[in-house]
Amino acid sequence: MLTGVGITIIACLAACAALVVCEYRGWRPGRAISKITASTAFVALALQLDAVHSAYGRVILAALVLSWVGDVFLLSHRNRLFLLGITSFLLAHVAFSVAFSLVGVPLPALLVGLAAMAVIGASVLAWLWKHLDGFYRVAVGAYVLAIVAMCAFAIAASAASGNWLLAGGAIAFAVSDISVARDRFVAHRFINRLWGLPLYYVAQVILALSIQHVAAAAA
Repeated sequence: MLTGVGITIIACLAACAALVVCEYRGWRPGRAISKITASTAFVALALQLDAVHSAYGRVILAALVLSWVGDVFLLSHRNRLFLLGITSFLLAHVAFSVAFSLVGVPLPALLVGLAAMAVIGASVLAWLWKHLDGFYRVAVGAYVLAIVAMCAFAIAASAASGNWLLAGGAIAFAVSDISVARDRFVAHRFINRLWGLPLYYVAQVILALSIQHVAAAAA
């Protein structure tokens, strides 16, 4: 039988599938309903996994709530709301970094992670740069730095703990951000959302599930 956690995961992924269909058909009310449902599900998942009972869980919960807020802002295509969405997700990345640091981050592993992610981050920023102007160059640059830091902390924490859910979730989240950037700044195409949205929601589910694994390792 499915547990409550299993039902919530299925609900999140089913709402994500509905969101992809709504994006394809251009149905705005359905898009809003399915997106908010999917995002609410990953926050609910963290609560089901007793996020409030550990420091790691509380910070992960805060990061997921910030992602939820970002998802709501990104329902609009207006520049101001898009920037608020970027800010919310930037803060989510920072919160995830703080959570990963609580697991334990060996300096050598962190430096290796930073070096690897800095190369990737610089490559992505160079690709986007010619499509950005004005304040977006500053905003996207700061966002890429936050992603690099989050992934580096996740890699280092995973290397130290053996819990590769952290790195897997963080990297999946970062890759999904590329689909958002491409859709907004390079080419507004459905294909960006077709692969980016499922990857994003899978990443959030993985990061929520890490609460249980970190708690078990600490017990």
